[in-house]
Parts: sequence; structure tokens; C-alpha cells
Amino acid sequence: MRTKFTIFCFAIGTFGAIAQESTAVTDTISPWTRKGTASILFSQSTFDNWLAGGENNISGNIGLNYDFNYKKDLWAWDNKIIASYGLVKTRTSSFAKKTDDRLEFNSLLGKQMQTNAKWYYSAFLNFKTQFTKGYNYSTDANGAEIRTQYTNFMSPAYLLVGPGILWKQNDNLKVNFAPLTSKFTFVDKDFTLPEEAYFGVEEGESMRYELGFNAAAYYKFGIVANVSLENILNLYSNYLEDPQNVDIDYQLNVVMKINRFLTTNINFQTIYDDNAFKGFQVRQVFGVGANYGF
Repeated sequence: MRTKFTIFCFAIGTFGAIAQESTAVTDTISPWTRKGTASILFSQSTFDNWLAGGENNISGNIGLNYDFNYKKDLWAWDNKIIASYGLVKTRTSSFAKKTDDRLEFNSLLGKQMQTNAKWYYSAFLNFKTQFTKGYNYSTDANGAEIRTQYTNFMSPAYLLVGPGILWKQNDNLKVNFAPLTSKFTFVDKDFTLPEEAYFGVEEGESMRYELGFNAAAYYKFGIVANVSLENILNLYSNYLEDPQNVDIDYQLNVVMKINRFLTTNINFQTIYDDNAFKGFQVRQVFGVGANYGF
């Protein structure tokens, strides 16, 4: 576990050192822009002699989407934190189950080319993991619900870093190409099984290394008044093994503003990573809740 944090902290430290170098000249206007939203979604259902059927339940979800970007002279440094966590508890279930659990940090540093204002030399970092334990659920011989731990914080965790070329129209539209991207997959080696790779990590190991091509695109726009769509796409091909099996991670975040504090939020994400699962993983969260912009 110490090795995982050492590599992650070293990568962040490297980005910080480069960015700090570009802020040596003081200015009366801050080069930083910050914006974000925090949301709380809550739902509760009760059924009493309801012939159509139904099960009493209570659920909640909290989320954070925060950007802090730097722009001065030839330098641009964009950072984004996405975090969310949700639980649901039904009357017949023995456990509260997760409906959402994600922690993601993106950092993209660019130095503008002299020949074209929209093109940059770049370096990027992407880190993803979850907050708490994940379980597989089943029943025992007596029909009682049981659970088996399958994942945890930093197991799995993904870290991608690499140099590249960035095309940036503005903060809401950009595409980064990184042909020499290192990808680290971290796991708790206690989860690895004989003759079965755990998120691509072999038995007894705690890390998998890949070298490949990464393309990342970001596009946020408003379709009508008070409705915004945020699209985030990441593609990765591993040169060292099955380069034709491209990893896909697509996120769509829709915010429909009702008033200053109430919004309808739709979060959709699909992932294809054949080292984790032979097929598409899909996550969708929809709800009306309190939303605070800052």
C-alpha cells in the first residue's frame, strides 16, 4: 500500500513542481479560476398494502464536481476532481448497498506552442479509485443474504501519466493525445486468486504496468437555458498486450437547474476494460436534489 501512495504522490509532486515554476512572476490578476458543484440526492419509498407491489427503501447520494484551472502566458494547467458516494437500504436486505462510489482526479498541464495558440505540449495525470469496500452478494443454504468482499479503497486503483499534445479551444472543449502513457493498476494482493488475474494483476502481485496510447476528450456545453451537458471520454490501448482491445471510459453528466439550489442531475458512465470485466460496465444515477455551485 505504501508503494501505491509513493508513486501517486511522486506523480502529483512532479506536476506541482512544473506548475510552480510557471508562477514565479506575480500579477495583480489571479491566474486561477475555480468552479464546481456539490449535490445531495435523496429518495424514500414506503408501501403499505400496495397491491401493485413494492419494497420500502431509502437511498441517498452525494457528489462533488470541482475544477481549478491555471492560465498565464504560455502555460495552462487544468485540474478536475469528481467524487460521489451513494447507498440504498431496502426492508428485506440485511445490508445497505452502494449505488455509487467513485473518486477521480484529472490534471492536464500544457505549454502553448509558438506556432498555433490552440496547440500545446502537454503532460497529464489521471487517478481513479473508490472510497469503501465493495461486495458480491449471494444467499446461503437457508436463504439468508451473505456478502463477500471484492474491492476496497486503492483496490483497484488506476494511475495514468504521460507526455503528449493538447488541442484546446477553451476550458470547455479540449482533446489530449498521449502516445507514451504509463498505466499502473494497483490492487490488494490478498484478493488475487490462483490462475485468475484480478483486474489484470497476477496472483501474489499488487501492481500491473502497461505502456500505451491514451486519448482524452472533454466537451461541456449548454443545450437550452439552465441545462448543461458535460462529456468526458478516455481511450487507452496497451502496446504490450492486445493493443486492439481498447479500454473505453465515457461519462455524461447532465445538470438541469430548477432554481438556485434545486437541480435534476443525470449521471451516466460506461466502461470497457477486458482486464476487469469481459463486457461493458454501466452506471446511471438520476435524481432531484440540492445542488450548490461555488
